[in-house]
Amino acid sequence: MEATPEKVWEYILKLGEEIKELKERMEEMDRKLRERFKETDERLKERFKETDERLEKKFKETDERLEKSFKETDKKIKELANLFTTQWGKLVEALLSPGTLELFKEWGIKVEVKTRNVEVENEKGRVVVEYDILLLNKEEVVVIEVKTTVRVSDVKEFIEEKLSKFKEYLPTYADKRVYGAIAGLNFEEDSDKFAYRQGLFVLKASGGIVEIANDKNFKPKIW
Repeated sequence: MEATPEKVWEYILKLGEEIKELKERMEEMDRKLRERFKETDERLKERFKETDERLEKKFKETDERLEKSFKETDKKIKELANLFTTQWGKLVEALLSPGTLELFKEWGIKVEVKTRNVEVENEKGRVVVEYDILLLNKEEVVVIEVKTTVRVSDVKEFIEEKLSKFKEYLPTYADKRVYGAIAGLNFEEDSDKFAYRQGLFVLKASGGIVEIANDKNFKPKIW
């Protein structure tokens, strides 16, 4: 067949139509693919969202269970610690208590009665303060604070929170001379010297014997 200009032009037009048609088909395919990808992406997002919500719910439930478990465990540990502290404190009191009446009689404070663990309650029945040991006679009271280990902060707290408010808490003894004493198995931070300077008797346990560590020049403070 002879390739005349008319035939060549006809072929070019036909080829152009085919290219146009191919382009339209490719564009249509691209549009459908985009729609398909969009639908897939939306479904995936929805599934991820549902999964995230389920996981978040699970994590929240797990956190709540763990928090509850930790609180219960912490409560039990505190109860055990309080029980241990209370029992240990009573043991220390029992070790330091015997012979205290005679010790103070040697200092000219002729106390006759000893009482332990004196609690003071408020109008709601809540214990606001507890005095470990009281030594009494008709005119005098010796208030003894008992600690396993005594630090300066313990001495300050005893003076400020218990001794200074003793007659306020226990007005029965308002007309008596009140002395303070702190007893311990161990004294840290030179707390024994600090207590001495504050006018307190210092009771120490040594070799199973309790003794007043103050020298004869000591002058006790009266509250």
